[in-house]
Amino acid sequence: MPVRNRFAELHDEIAAWRRDLHAHPELLFDCHRTARLVAERLRAFGCDEVVEGIATTGVVGVIRGRSTASGRTIGLRADMDALPIIEATGLAHASTVAGRMHACGHDGHTAMLLGAARYLAETRAFDGTVAVIFQPAEEGGAGGRVMVEEGLMDRFGIAEVYGMHNMPGLPAGQFAIRPGPFVAATDQFEIVVEGRGGHAAKPHETIDPTLVGAQLVVAMQAIVARNVDPVQHAVVSVTSFRTESEAFNVIPERATLRGTVRTLDRRVRDDIARRLPALAAGLAAAFGARAVVDWRPGYPVMANSPEATAHAVAVAGTVAGGCAEAPLVMGGEDFSYMLEARPGAMILIGNGDTAMVHSAAYEFDDAIIPAGCSWWAGMVEARLPASA
Repeated sequence: MPVRNRFAELHDEIAAWRRDLHAHPELLFDCHRTARLVAERLRAFGCDEVVEGIATTGVVGVIRGRSTASGRTIGLRADMDALPIIEATGLAHASTVAGRMHACGHDGHTAMLLGAARYLAETRAFDGTVAVIFQPAEEGGAGGRVMVEEGLMDRFGIAEVYGMHNMPGLPAGQFAIRPGPFVAATDQFEIVVEGRGGHAAKPHETIDPTLVGAQLVVAMQAIVARNVDPVQHAVVSVTSFRTESEAFNVIPERATLRGTVRTLDRRVRDDIARRLPALAAGLAAAFGARAVVDWRPGYPVMANSPEATAHAVAVAGTVAGGCAEAPLVMGGEDFSYMLEARPGAMILIGNGDTAMVHSAAYEFDDAIIPAGCSWWAGMVEARLPASA
């Protein structure tokens, strides 16, 4: 795999940064230690400007090329936060914080972008400006949205923005991407079914919310099967079903269902958001019960612009000899907010045959660091070519 020699030289140092971050995971916007270390390193590298405190703990480093005649700025984004998972790897650099773990590789993403920032600050072989973006709260906190709302794109004059995420199962150091909708919108719902409780021996005197809820679990699958165009993609999952009673002989007053809806098309997303409350209300009414739906919009669809995808593919080809077509991903990714604000793309880098992300056994493969750093640097030099 051809990578830049400088990243081979820096490999051990970048891996050490990554392992330190892994041992000290932080959640959501509470990435104070991580942000401090990122800012310290960016200053040590000689970045022209280092801005802290965007979206509480977000950090942006500004690196100007030998020339800025192009007047263009591109953004490179890495996420910093961990997950509330108990680590089960047994590694020497395993999490030192109980109940927290870098189980999605954000430690690796941050370390690779730091490595690229060091190289870019050393070489400055480009015409324009780079904004290296270190974002908190990707795992459910919508940190990307907050950074955009706090003026990230306009403040730094970002014209296009790129992201990278590791992917277990893809050969280590190889790349994959797709244009257009790539990662699903992820919405949540809570349905409270209200009935009339009573003794389990006299169900005819009750309106059983458990029965209504069970019917709803099945009926919601009909939304995908009969209301969504078969050529579209949608997943409706009920992930929690609770009642207020734990007694064996009590029919409860209410039952609560929670779950997620994942879609790749805005119209499908909007249709399900309308259909689900109507279905719940109508089915509950048929049993004499009442259902109230709390719809909680989550991350929007992450869609790569076709032109930016082509640029990403070209650079991946120079690093790894090619770039595969990635499958659609029904998980969520809040880089979507940045791609709504500016054209750009996210690429996947293979993590090899490892446990899947969000697993207690997951580990980022340090062997892919030179390839990831090389792609970051290559994107800058390709999108901001130095004048002859």
